[in-house]
Amino acid sequence: MLVTGHTGFKGSWLVFLLAKMGAKVCGYALAPETKPALYDILGGDGLCEGHVADVRDLAAMQRVFDGFRPEIVFHLAAQPLVLAGYARPVYTFETNVMGSVHMLECVRRTKSVKSVVNVTTDKVYKNTERQEGYREEDVLCGYDPYSNSKSCSELVTYSYTRSYLQAAGVAVSTARAGNVIGGGDFSDNRIIPDCVKAAAKGEAVVIRNPRSVRPYQHVLEPLAAYLTIAAAQYGDGALAGSYNIGPDRDDCVYTEKLVSLFCGAWKEGARYTVHSESGAPHEAGLLMLDNAKVKETFGISPVWGIAEAVKKTVEWSKAYYAKEDMRRVTEGQIEAFFADRLCGKNSKN
Repeated sequence: MLVTGHTGFKGSWLVFLLAKMGAKVCGYALAPETKPALYDILGGDGLCEGHVADVRDLAAMQRVFDGFRPEIVFHLAAQPLVLAGYARPVYTFETNVMGSVHMLECVRRTKSVKSVVNVTTDKVYKNTERQEGYREEDVLCGYDPYSNSKSCSELVTYSYTRSYLQAAGVAVSTARAGNVIGGGDFSDNRIIPDCVKAAAKGEAVVIRNPRSVRPYQHVLEPLAAYLTIAAAQYGDGALAGSYNIGPDRDDCVYTEKLVSLFCGAWKEGARYTVHSESGAPHEAGLLMLDNAKVKETFGISPVWGIAEAVKKTVEWSKAYYAKEDMRRVTEGQIEAFFADRLCGKNSKN
């Protein structure tokens, strides 16, 4: 299996999960952007055949495809932040659009590939701030550079699939994942990493948009879905398509509610303050996904509700600051998640 973006937050969890499953994994990404980085904490270089390179470099990516000859590709490489997209729009479009083009072109040229999952985002839709969750057939038109670049990635995938890959027997799906949380995310300008950093220092968490609503979910929820989709469409190409991967409606919570759950789980005097910024770049106030299609097609339902997802994130983060064995902690959370998933447990019940 080949994973682009393997050194990022989601990519590191995915590589660790695949290695635990016994898969042979090849990674293609830039070096980790944060210090500390989850990839380094988990010993990522010992888990996969890693290649440090840029998705904007088609020739370099093709050499990796030619050498590894993957059967399954997970495309996670991206500039993943809304605010960073505003600051660096050209880089964001180059990475998220042309990076997708290069991945799909390598797939087109590599006969071994049979299944591809291109990971996009819940923000690909034209957001009209409606109360209903967006469905896969709704209009794609992200507002800001990051969101729009991911909408473009969806269109690029559609074009390559219809023009080349479907006829070649390659099953391709796009997975539109909601906001992920979990242990090991050290990014800036993300609410849960900001919570962890503030709480660890004994400082108040600062909330910019307390009334914004997002489809938050634990990182293992979409990763499990990606694996299910990739395996299912490998055996039956008719299952390929676009899928929303997100929580149920009642777990799409206000940012202030999310932070309140975090403070309650962290304890130790964790607290927050609201500081709305005038003139800040536009961010959607209300965004929810309709996850009915992935439920009906693959029987995938959320396992951990938002309270449990926050609790697991806090447990991982506290273990990290206590200098525990983080490979063991991460493995324990993976085992707990899939045990709950296997028995059909939902933490909200």
